Amino acid sequence: MSDAWDGLLARWRAGAAERERERDLPFAAVDELRAQRFGALRLPRTVGGAEASLVDVLARVVELAEVDSNLAHIWRGHIAFVEQLRWDGWHTEAAARWLPRLAAGDVVGNAFSERQETAQLTTRLTDTGHDGLRVTGTKHYTTGSLYADWVHVAAVDASGERVALAVRSDAPGVSIVDDWDGFGQPLTASGTTILDAVAVDPGDVFPLGGHDEDRHRVIGGVYQLTLLAVIAGIARRAVADTVAFVRPRRRTFGFAGETRPVDDPLVQVVVGEISAAASAARRIVLSVAADLDAAAADHDGAALRDIELDVYRAQQTVIELVLAATSRLFEVGGASATSRTLGLDRHWRNVRTIASHNPVLQRVRAVGRFELDGTLPAWQAPGAPTGSLATGSVT
Repeated sequence: MSDAWDGLLARWRAGAAERERERDLPFAAVDELRAQRFGALRLPRTVGGAEASLVDVLARVVELAEVDSNLAHIWRGHIAFVEQLRWDGWHTEAAARWLPRLAAGDVVGNAFSERQETAQLTTRLTDTGHDGLRVTGTKHYTTGSLYADWVHVAAVDASGERVALAVRSDAPGVSIVDDWDGFGQPLTASGTTILDAVAVDPGDVFPLGGHDEDRHRVIGGVYQLTLLAVIAGIARRAVADTVAFVRPRRRTFGFAGETRPVDDPLVQVVVGEISAAASAARRIVLSVAADLDAAAADHDGAALRDIELDVYRAQQTVIELVLAATSRLFEVGGASATSRTLGLDRHWRNVRTIASHNPVLQRVRAVGRFELDGTLPAWQAPGAPTGSLATGSVT
């Protein structure tokens, strides 16, 4: 790792609990990451990228999440956007248009989800003729868009086809509101994005992949593994914060004694459990990422079908491990461990919030059905009607 990267981690590690408590949005940290071209790691060296592997990128996401889980989560949409360009090919017109932007440090936020009674998209892309293409709609859970230069949007065009498009976040008609009220990940600005007849360049309209299930499996895997990498980073921070809490203490479990908490076997067991969960979570995420990267590079459809299920299995395993660990950590210090100033509760709240993005039970059910009768999860594009087996759409 570079000195600049290590310095960034050190600077933003301090005060993470306070920033979250005070809702102090990390614009400056995102600017530092933009300046370090964090979002260009996967780009070709010919444009100034690092040609990093997916494992390298997600390993950095784990490190960033250990510093501040909000800061790492902000980049999820950007990472997936780059992966879509990579899958479609660096030789495409879209890549020729976007590589210079991304290499210069531009950040892409996500605005795919809507709050509707059905999964149908209501955001519309229309051709006005004299004023060109315009997009209108309201998006929710638009993680990272408040910090981004561009917003990646799902919409329906005049023919009823689902499309993706990108608009400048500061374009006339774009309003991004920090109204996310979840009890976790409060600094991700996962709130509302309103698009009011925003002008769209035809060159920034993309297909959503149609029936290319391999593409959906790759992008869906990247979306989910990025979340799991954030959770793995939270687990590592939970270990560090728990150790920092225990080491200076002179008493535990409500009574004083001859044994310091650091020497107490019960405390040692709890810390060991949290450490084991953190290590396992990181290794699971990076192992599955390595397999996904290799299969995507080869466009190996059979391998991608297997890895899709491994992503689902990882989702179940990592989330359950870390949720348990971030709840268990309170056993090391009694009531004092619940201090709001310490903010140890944020680890469980943040994992629980991230885990709600794609229901674990739905994914586990898909794995179970596959094991029983060989039925693969059914992929559906964002905004498609939800079928009984549809487990691959990404939010």
